[in-house]
Amino acid sequence: MAFLAWLGYGESKTYYHTIAELSELQGNARSHRLRVGGTVEPGSIHRLPGRVEFVLLGEGKSLPVSYVGSDPLPDTFVDKSQALVEGSLAKNGSFVAEQVQAKCASKYEAAPTAGPPAKSAQTGAESEQRSSTM
Repeated sequence: MAFLAWLGYGESKTYYHTIAELSELQGNARSHRLRVGGTVEPGSIHRLPGRVEFVLLGEGKSLPVSYVGSDPLPDTFVDKSQALVEGSLAKNGSFVAEQVQAKCASKYEAAPTAGPPAKSAQTGAESEQRSSTM
């Protein structure tokens, strides 16, 4: 029984790799369950019957992905979003994803500022007068 538990644990492991590392995987490592993260290439999302195809970008490399999972894609899965896909490499070098997680990076960025903060309209004399009366 312990052997079966150990075997199941080994098969459920998921290895995280960058897009650049995928081309370096050899032999048995290519057949493991993998996680890969990147940025969704603008204009690459194509919704087809039974799958969604898109391209992830990262470290100057691209990875074609075919999502075949049954769960709906997150609302945050859009062009330029950060995505994490889980699945396996196909023999042709593309990635077959069974799960997709996404976040919209622009939603969490600080708002751009136009310049340095505005200075107070009060003068130095007013400031001194106010602090001496307190």
